[in-house]
Amino acid sequence: MITIAGKTVPRLGLGTLRLTGPGTWGEPADMVGAAALLREAVHDLGILHVDTADAYGPHTVEELIRRALHPYPEQLLLATKVGMVRPAPNVWRPLGRPEYLRAAVEASLRRLGTERIDLCYLHRVDPAVPLADQVGELEELRAAGKVAAIGLSKVTPEQIREAGKLVAVAAVQNCLNAAEPDDPALAYCLDNGIPYVPYRPLNAGLLPDPAEALRWLLDLGPLVAPIPGTADPAHLRALFAPAT
Repeated sequence: MITIAGKTVPRLGLGTLRLTGPGTWGEPADMVGAAALLREAVHDLGILHVDTADAYGPHTVEELIRRALHPYPEQLLLATKVGMVRPAPNVWRPLGRPEYLRAAVEASLRRLGTERIDLCYLHRVDPAVPLADQVGELEELRAAGKVAAIGLSKVTPEQIREAGKLVAVAAVQNCLNAAEPDDPALAYCLDNGIPYVPYRPLNAGLLPDPAEALRWLLDLGPLVAPIPGTADPAHLRALFAPAT
């Protein structure tokens, strides 16, 4: 178990990027099946950390999560991300202007059907906007009760340190897996007690043994909480049933 953003959950969470169409664009081919997968994950397999982003779809996965899981179990940690725009399939662009981040959080609240986001990540640091302005806006939203905790994604130790001067960094979500094992932010997080959430933990399905890939990550330390994702119910059970 691990405590993230004030909620104690199993260390394996569910990533939802794959619950979209090709290019992480639009709805999945089987919306009914995708909703059923989410319900099985939470209600049958006991997955209590679900990670998404407004850029997945864009917007469609947040809407799918509400359709499948609302009203949410009290113990569920529901994380989303803001700060990326999607002009086309497979195209991702950071946008960290404070007014955009505020509007994005408000829109995510509506799509998710909640009054407060448990954990809201800055999806990417926008190099065109001072980092202090980006995390400062999220801190204002936290103070207003719209966000419970703030996370950072795809960041360096220097960026975590800079952000940490202004906000309590509840989690860091960076790419890490056995094929891509080097991330300086990991050591920084472990040294500073910050939960580290590896995305792409199975290297997009390219690692030959998913169970071994997850064991490798979990063995890095108790603050590491991978979020494998799948749109296949059988794969979901294979990944999570041993943990439950």
